[in-house]
Amino acid sequence: MLTLLARAITTPWQRVVVAVVIAGAVAAVVLWSLATTAGDAALTSAAVTIVHAYLAVISIVLGVIDGRTHRLPNRIVLPAYPVLLALYALACVPNPDWSPFLRAALAGAAVFGFYLLLHGVRSAGLGAGDVKLAGVTGLALGWGGWDSVLVGVVAAFVVGAALALALMAARRADRHTRIPFGPAMLAGMWIGLIAASGGVLDGA
Repeated sequence: MLTLLARAITTPWQRVVVAVVIAGAVAAVVLWSLATTAGDAALTSAAVTIVHAYLAVISIVLGVIDGRTHRLPNRIVLPAYPVLLALYALACVPNPDWSPFLRAALAGAAVFGFYLLLHGVRSAGLGAGDVKLAGVTGLALGWGGWDSVLVGVVAAFVVGAALALALMAARRADRHTRIPFGPAMLAGMWIGLIAASGGVLDGA
């Protein structure tokens, strides 16, 4: 992971900035996750917190790499599937209710399938890397509930559209420019996760 990141950012000061951002994001996410899982069993809270910390790291790494190289490396994306599934299974051990795990797995498959369909319809708009990443975001969002999945998926496209408009307004892109969608997908995932944990979706 670090090797791939180093290839995307070549200057020392950029690497320092990214390292500081990752450290700060992980610290913030761990505190947030521990606060939102305070009422859960210790093992559940620990497993979910590790998931969130892991997602924070790969979100920044993938966002930087995709933004600079238009690539979402398999060596980072694909291992996220067994990591999340294993940690979510561990989180369910103290509780006989495994519905969150099953929902996460189904959501991962559903979001993957949705992006695969979009890729088949218009492959120029979404790359194969986006499809693979979609399943990871679906897994993460599914743990929080189906409302979280919906919010996260919709938010990804809203963020993507806003980013495209901003780049066009700044004359750094036009209608024919291929804009990386990975960062928008990851931003949408975090919007869905935070909305679910904050009770925003309780009345949905």
